[in-house]
Amino acid sequence: MRIATTLIGAGGLALSMLATSVMAQSLTQEEINKLGNELTPVGAEKAGNAEGTIPEWTGGLSPEAGAELERNFRENPVKAEQPQFTITAQNYQQYKDHLTPGQVALFERYPETFRMPVYETKRTVSFPQEVYDQVKETAGQAKLVNGGDGISNFSHGSFAFPIPKSGAEVVWNHMTRYRQNIKRSYVQAMPQTNGSYTLIKFEEEAAYPQYMPDVDLEKASNTLLYFKQRVEAPSRLAGNVLLVHDTLDQLKEPRMAWVYNAGQRRVRRAPQVAYDGPGTASDGMRTSDNFSMYNGAPDRYDWKLVGKKEIYVPYNSYKLVDPNLKYEDILKAGHINPEHTRFELHRVWEVQGNVKQGQRHIYAQRNFFVDEDSWLINLADHYDGRGTLWRVGEGHIAHAYHQQLPGYAAETLYDLVAGRYIALGMYNEESSAPVYGTNPSYNEFTPAALRASGVR
Repeated sequence: MRIATTLIGAGGLALSMLATSVMAQSLTQEEINKLGNELTPVGAEKAGNAEGTIPEWTGGLSPEAGAELERNFRENPVKAEQPQFTITAQNYQQYKDHLTPGQVALFERYPETFRMPVYETKRTVSFPQEVYDQVKETAGQAKLVNGGDGISNFSHGSFAFPIPKSGAEVVWNHMTRYRQNIKRSYVQAMPQTNGSYTLIKFEEEAAYPQYMPDVDLEKASNTLLYFKQRVEAPSRLAGNVLLVHDTLDQLKEPRMAWVYNAGQRRVRRAPQVAYDGPGTASDGMRTSDNFSMYNGAPDRYDWKLVGKKEIYVPYNSYKLVDPNLKYEDILKAGHINPEHTRFELHRVWEVQGNVKQGQRHIYAQRNFFVDEDSWLINLADHYDGRGTLWRVGEGHIAHAYHQQLPGYAAETLYDLVAGRYIALGMYNEESSAPVYGTNPSYNEFTPAALRASGVR
């Protein structure tokens, strides 16, 4: 594994506790020394909570925590556990202090069927030692651009702001989280109110400059990732391909995106693949920036750091990637099947984004609840222009312990108005679980390669 870090130098951090451009000092050495001591190596509180309901972080799961199964799947390391209790529409009021507005809204929208089985909290997330070393080496050097619209002084590393001082820094930790090159097949579904759905099948590849031997890291210093997504089914969409190049400072160098339309056999620039442009084959049920809970340029929002809270979040969601499950076992009317979900009490950072004056987005406000151990967005509440809660997102975290890489077993986005939802990222019935550590060439992520990728 090659982890390269290109730093242009140390400097002050542009901090914005109240979503304004406030200049502050870089992290002190005393603060940096907390990493790996009272803080985990990536910045979470190492200690448990006072009540003992959140344990101390002791290093996370070992890469040998479970056996390899068929089709590249891995054993569920918590399969023997049973729920401690279940939150329902009938009793959620007694747990309300540890619920988000979106979760409360789901209980009220689906009082007969939505429930949250709550298990003992397991702090399973771990990362490779070289990630810990890099985070400590680079802590305090990243710099917010224009109050958070981009970042500089940080290239090809992970977790730009391990000790965040602003909402924008927390959002950038999600976007600069540790990832590996990956190739995966998965499905997306948008069930109707009666539960019927059509599966959209994708093949997807993502690559990062530091793990691509033919990429000049100096020339690609502003590149965050390369992404390619091909639709495999249904036949009316099969062969369409999306290509995205994402950057760290999107004011300096905006996202570049292209689509290959198999019917027209043409490659076109795709500026709509950003912000609130419609997500691929999503029937209007998600925006482009809903993918991976949130992605892309954050410049249309002022980001406020609300603080840290203890919330029941979807976590250690290994049931959702059981290779014996069928998609029909998971996808039900209104919401996914609670029988296969797992919630735990974890500390999360809450960040609120409000659309800037003069900007537009269909979500006038977004509240993200970000897991402190992985920096993954766990839950997301989206509000419309009237201030009404509209869509509720869940990122069902499952730690790929064999790769020391946390990610999502599935993502769901519930439309409280339409009574429908979108679920994506499931791969239970695919020929293989995701394959990590691939070694793609840059030439595979060029517009010239799109037409070949999209041949039916």
